[in-house]
Amino acid sequence: MGNKQSNGNKTSKDLKSAEGDESYRQYKYIRGHCYQNGIITTKDEKKVFRSYLKSAKGRNIIGQNNLGQCYEHGIGTIKDEEKAFQWYLKSAEGGESTAQNNLGYCYEHGIGTIKDEEKAFQWYLKSAEGENISGQNNLGKCYEYGIGTIKDEEKAFKWYLKSAEGGNHMGQNNLGKCYKHGIGTIKDEEKAFRWYLKSAEGGESIAQNNLGYCYEHGIGTIKDEEKAFQWYLKSAEGGNISGQNNLGKCYEYGIGTIKDEEKAFQWYLKSAEGGESTAQNNLGYCYEHGIGTIKDEEKAFQWCLKSAEGGNSNGQNNLGYFYDHEIGTTKDEKKAFQWYLKSAEGGNIIGQNNLGYCYEHGIGTIKDEEKAFQWYLKSAEGGNIIGQNNLGKCYEYGIGTIKDEEKAFQWYLKSAEGGNHMGQNNLGKCYKHGIGTIKDEEKAFQWVLKSAEGSDKINQISVEYFYWNLQN
Repeated sequence: MGNKQSNGNKTSKDLKSAEGDESYRQYKYIRGHCYQNGIITTKDEKKVFRSYLKSAKGRNIIGQNNLGQCYEHGIGTIKDEEKAFQWYLKSAEGGESTAQNNLGYCYEHGIGTIKDEEKAFQWYLKSAEGENISGQNNLGKCYEYGIGTIKDEEKAFKWYLKSAEGGNHMGQNNLGKCYKHGIGTIKDEEKAFRWYLKSAEGGESIAQNNLGYCYEHGIGTIKDEEKAFQWYLKSAEGGNISGQNNLGKCYEYGIGTIKDEEKAFQWYLKSAEGGESTAQNNLGYCYEHGIGTIKDEEKAFQWCLKSAEGGNSNGQNNLGYFYDHEIGTTKDEKKAFQWYLKSAEGGNIIGQNNLGYCYEHGIGTIKDEEKAFQWYLKSAEGGNIIGQNNLGKCYEYGIGTIKDEEKAFQWYLKSAEGGNHMGQNNLGKCYKHGIGTIKDEEKAFQWVLKSAEGSDKINQISVEYFYWNLQN
């Protein structure tokens, strides 16, 4: 406030009598702001609350909004979401764009009032049209996901752009997401990277995680695992659970840093406890295999269960595997089938393969070779090398489909080139016996050798057979 103390010569009586004056109400708001941020006195949340209360009762719309925040978050008073809502409503109706955004948030999430997405949308719209950058971002979100309005990705992009250009860090992150995935605009990974960078540098932990991902995979920028690690670290330390999970992955596999399984476990644990379903699955894997912690199959099962119930398709597949193979729980083939089914329906290509196997062999369900074929096909087309091998087997022997040795050969080839040892062995068999291709014992030997180098005793015996056969 410098030397301009306009109330410097007023007595306390003068100040009290001035409470109806707008300039005085504004002064009370400023004083509350100063208390809250420790600018002119020791931070005292009760004084903050009292200052905002006086300002709000004096009909200052900014003070009313800030009083709402005090009630919402329990700043200097007992938390009371209904009172928070009421003060946001007063402020919003008075034209305060920040309060309009806060009121929209209350309606969206049912804070202090009944959840009403249409009203949420209307208040976000008022806030956005009043040039509030947070309201613009939230309005963009409504259009992107169809919250209280018809889904419209072009409008979502437009409002994210306004918010981002106005300096809102979450808006900048969301604009980056639009450019990355082509939401309401042409896909442009370089622009995505630049907006993630702006947001991340502004301290937005979600964007810091997204920026790390860009550096890790070379999206819109040159691949740089060390920078990826650094941004994941910032995001993780800022409390972002996705960033914590990705930081754990960096430590587990040595991405941009020295491999450290204990640190990997610790970050997975933080993320998992925060509710990140991917991290819960990863933590389960750590407990299952003793990565960075003592092996504990029961804990592995419990964390996979949390992940699966949270909708993570990898967690659902792994939970099915635990029930199927009696890991950390009692064997239950029906439950195994159900979890494989959830995973498969969620698009998980490993789950689709495992579901196909259940239908092929009648595990936890009635045997159905046609369904087995269909799920192997989905898995194979999605790029799963085990599913590709199993699909090849279906075509070779006519399991759930018409026998077709040429298609069998093609799927074995895909599986083999992807590194699957059984696919490599089966491809070798195709070349040896001329199944779906011209007989070629040299190629047969090469593929069986590849399979044997990373696989089992059966393939080792096959290699010995080929050595003997070629020499005689």
